[in-house]
Parts: sequence; C-alpha cells; structure tokens
Amino acid sequence: MIPRVTIDFIGEEYQPDPDTPFTIGREGELVLDEDNAFLHRSFLSVYFGADLWWLENVGSQLSATVADGTGTFQAWLAPGARLPLVFPSTVVWFTAGPTTYEFDIHVANVPYEPLPITEAADGQLTLGPVTLTGEQKLLLVALCADLLSRRKVGAGAVPQSADVAKRLDWPVTKFNRKLDTICEKFTEAGVAGLRGGVAGAASSRKARLIEYAMAARIVTPDDLDLLPDKRR
Repeated sequence: MIPRVTIDFIGEEYQPDPDTPFTIGREGELVLDEDNAFLHRSFLSVYFGADLWWLENVGSQLSATVADGTGTFQAWLAPGARLPLVFPSTVVWFTAGPTTYEFDIHVANVPYEPLPITEAADGQLTLGPVTLTGEQKLLLVALCADLLSRRKVGAGAVPQSADVAKRLDWPVTKFNRKLDTICEKFTEAGVAGLRGGVAGAASSRKARLIEYAMAARIVTPDDLDLLPDKRR
C-alpha cells in the first residue's frame, strides 16, 4: 500500500498522485508565489519511486533546507539532489530573492519516528559542538523574527542587517561582527552555505542562517519574548 502524502502550505493541503510528479515553484501543482521572479518555475518535485516518496530539487540555482518535524535531522538539498521522505513530518525552507518560504510534508505510515529533544536551560544553548552566547541567540531570534511571528503565512522577509541592528539597539559593526562569529561557528560544525563563494554574500548567508536556525529549532516563536518589548 502506498503511503498517503499531504503537503501543507499556508493552511492549504495538497495530496500528490503517486503516478505523477508533483511540482512546486512559481508554476506547477503548488504555486508558492507567481510574482517572485527569483523563484524557479519548477523548483522542487515530490514523487513516488522504489517504494518511497522522494523530494527532489529540480531547479538550477536555489537550494532548500529540509528537516524532520522535531529538528533532529536536517539536510541541505542542492540542485539535482534528492532525499527520501521517511519521517512522519518534514519541513522545507528555502529563500528566493528577499523572501524565505516554508511548507510541511506529512507522510502516513513511515518506518521512522524521530526521538524527542531534551534541552537544559542554563543561559547558553548547546547544539552538538556549537555553543551560543545569549547575544548570539538574540541575533538569531531577531533575524528570524518575521518567520517566527508569521508561522501560518508560509513566507517571511530576509531582513536588512541595518534593520536587525536597529531592532537590537546595536551598532551595525557589532551586528556584523557577531554574524561573522555565528557563521564561523556553524561552518566549523559542518553547516554548509555560510562561508565562501556566492553563498558567502551577506544576504545569502543570512538567508541560509535563517533556514538553519528554523530547521534545527534553535529559535522558536516563544523566543520572541527575548527581544526588547518595544521592538517585537
């Protein structure tokens, strides 16, 4: 029996046909944003094969961040790459131009169930080999604030560095310095797309950092309370 797949974007649900690839992009079965010229016409494809459902990046420029529902598993899906949908819930983030998009994929009767995460509240957040200070965590919350406050919209803006610095009452130089440090920490821990080449450009690495922080559940909507009251 073929497991049922449901794709949820902005509260609208789609159920792909196992006999036909389900395309996602500026055009296709799921149109994310027909007015965003940075978004590929066909970016992602969901299809059934070899007794599994798959998610494939059929675009040529954009990459997607993919995580299970708890954030314990994460992958960066580059153009031409694919991965099997083996978790009950999979969340997909990607950035096209100034906008970051998010949608969920639910698969019934899958063979894997992720384990819950247990966190200790000691003033710092440890993620494997990466430890974030309070200000570093605050920077991530401010970067992701638009997505965190609009969880049901399905899209959020990638903020300008000056806007985030102002929101935190920091000089832009301080923001840039701490952004460099965070990107270096995660790069050393094996997170791709935060240093070097095209992906190292300021806007691109901020977008990648937002995707990673959301996918790994480093930040959650509850963290918005960390921001200064007048700037939430």
